[in-house]
Amino acid sequence: MAPRKDKPPRAWQRMLSGRRLDLLNPSPLDIEIDDIAHGLARVARWNGQTDGHHAFSVAEHCVLVTALAAHFDPKLDRRWRLAALLHDAPEYVIGDMISPFKAALGLDYKAFEHRLLAAIHVRFGLPAELPDKVATLIKRADRASAFLEATQLAGFGVKEAAEFFGRPRGLTGPGSDRFRALVPLPPDKAKAQYLKTFQKLQ
Repeated sequence: MAPRKDKPPRAWQRMLSGRRLDLLNPSPLDIEIDDIAHGLARVARWNGQTDGHHAFSVAEHCVLVTALAAHFDPKLDRRWRLAALLHDAPEYVIGDMISPFKAALGLDYKAFEHRLLAAIHVRFGLPAELPDKVATLIKRADRASAFLEATQLAGFGVKEAAEFFGRPRGLTGPGSDRFRALVPLPPDKAKAQYLKTFQKLQ
């Protein structure tokens, strides 16, 4: 009698759209923006350690990063604004792990995250690898967002936040007031805000 072969562990996740996303070999064909928006609106930044009646979601963070990137470069092409909106999209599957925990997990986690982001980029007509200049701008906006969230919602003092995230430059002038009053939204509103931003960038 042949020995029983155990089935390999399931490596896909079923989405509300009905798609089954293979986490080890993600296909752009199995990625839907509604799944991304739905998931990100329910993932808390800062492990939920923020002020307000609701968590500040990754969906809201991504919209904020998009606005910051456009503020830093008003001539930023539409598709690079879309890349900013999608910069944390893998977290709709893997959640938002704080940076210290990502570092503890090591390079395999980063490779996994990178592979999923590349598939997301391809799904929405972006290059798998962003130009260095664009990636640098999005990183700048991401760090500025972290500083704003840290000081407005997560209990950091300005000096402490500046040590970890750097003190943002360029947050003055027309339109900058919207960055001074972050309000965590309930998941349905965060999802709607994310999808509205996505539709504007199509």
